[in-house]
Amino acid sequence: MQAMSAPEFKDGLIKEIPNLRAFAASLSGSMQLADDLVQDTLLKAWGNSEKFEPGTSLRAWLFTILRNTYYSLYRKRGREVQDSEGTYAERMAVHGNQESHLDLADFRRALAKLPEEQREVLIMVGATGLSYEETAEICGVAIGTIKSRVNRARSKLAELLSIKGLDDLGPDRQSAAAVQRTGPEIVRL
Repeated sequence: MQAMSAPEFKDGLIKEIPNLRAFAASLSGSMQLADDLVQDTLLKAWGNSEKFEPGTSLRAWLFTILRNTYYSLYRKRGREVQDSEGTYAERMAVHGNQESHLDLADFRRALAKLPEEQREVLIMVGATGLSYEETAEICGVAIGTIKSRVNRARSKLAELLSIKGLDDLGPDRQSAAAVQRTGPEIVRL
């Protein structure tokens, strides 16, 4: 059988919207959810119009799509946990990050207190990820000089920020992950 033209298919979809809304409302019990289901159904039908077999019932095909969409949504919601009392949320151990902006401000002030040559190489090596060799080439000095400046800058920053060990870096996952990835030299900042 010959496939439906796009205008015929579109007209067929539009004609079925009231029936789809009624069916979706009876399934979901909510007009808002029904409208969302109808919209999803129409989008799926339009995107798969080549799969519709002319001569069969467009309404039945659309109802099948709507029904499957609803049950997929229903199954997904079944895996979600309702926590209106906050019971599950209370058990989650997440440290607040309210102090992170203060930590950043402290870091910026401490960084500004470093001598310019130390601050410059620390930013090149630590923040931009340049190698010691690349930094030495850019600054026009020996690699040993760059390593020395970075070491002095890290030590001075740690002193200014009162960082004596890993425990002083805070409980957040990002700090812990950074320490684990980079190793103990992070303490020298």
